[in-house]
Amino acid sequence: MAAVLGPERKQALRAYVEYFHDLGVYDFYRRSEATYEEASQSVPPAAAEERRPVAAAEKPAERPVERVATPAVASSIFEESTIPVPVSFDQLAPLPTETIAPQKRAAALQVIQDEIGDCTRCPLAFAGRHKIVFADGDPNAELMFVGEGPGADEDVQGLPFVGKAGQLLNNMITAMGLAREQVYIANIVKCRPPQNRVPEPAEANTCTPFLLRQMDIVRPRVVVALGATAATYLLGRKSSLGSLRGHWHSCRGAKLAVTYHPAFLLRDPRQKKETWKDLQMVMAELGLKAPVKSAN
Repeated sequence: MAAVLGPERKQALRAYVEYFHDLGVYDFYRRSEATYEEASQSVPPAAAEERRPVAAAEKPAERPVERVATPAVASSIFEESTIPVPVSFDQLAPLPTETIAPQKRAAALQVIQDEIGDCTRCPLAFAGRHKIVFADGDPNAELMFVGEGPGADEDVQGLPFVGKAGQLLNNMITAMGLAREQVYIANIVKCRPPQNRVPEPAEANTCTPFLLRQMDIVRPRVVVALGATAATYLLGRKSSLGSLRGHWHSCRGAKLAVTYHPAFLLRDPRQKKETWKDLQMVMAELGLKAPVKSAN
């Protein structure tokens, strides 16, 4: 079980993060789960002895690998902690017993956006972010789309899905018989990760509580997770898209469907047919019909 950090260690870790920010280093905390697991396990003396290099007479001397020295307090924190395991949105907090009146939902969402402010809660705030991308669409929407994170165009405009992937998403929404203004669109993280990389667990886990509150206000009937990252954090488990697609899941009182991210479809258009199957399942649930194409 992952260790719970106390206030003093959290403060020390934050100071450590800021120390590296001042040096212009932002991704020092990125490690694979395997690396963290290995670092958290002490090496028995016997095993350590076996790993020592042979004597110089037996083997040519090799140049030692240079490593960045880290403060002892930070090292102890990393040794006592592990990568957070995703927790489903249904387990993060109880579902509210009362719903917000439709006419008050826009104002309630604005309260969350004001609370986020010029957020500096995670390292993404220091990684070249220009604008926080809160969400877009109808606060009373029955259908909600959740993606991974903003891209370059979204970072400039402050709106989700406005680049090439956004244009494709708009086409998908139109094919379902809806307009973009009739759905609600958000992301797992509200700041662009550098080079559009996958959000780190620390970043996603810092941001998702705001998304959870957004969902509890909008109360969509159906949520569509666009891609593996969105599915992982909404459902709280890592599974292949193939195993998640074509089935209904639950998230904050809504039915949740999983499909491919529009950015992936731009790279592999062959999967558009499979995505359309997923959207047709959503359409059947919401009673939607595709627009009739004109004979002309």
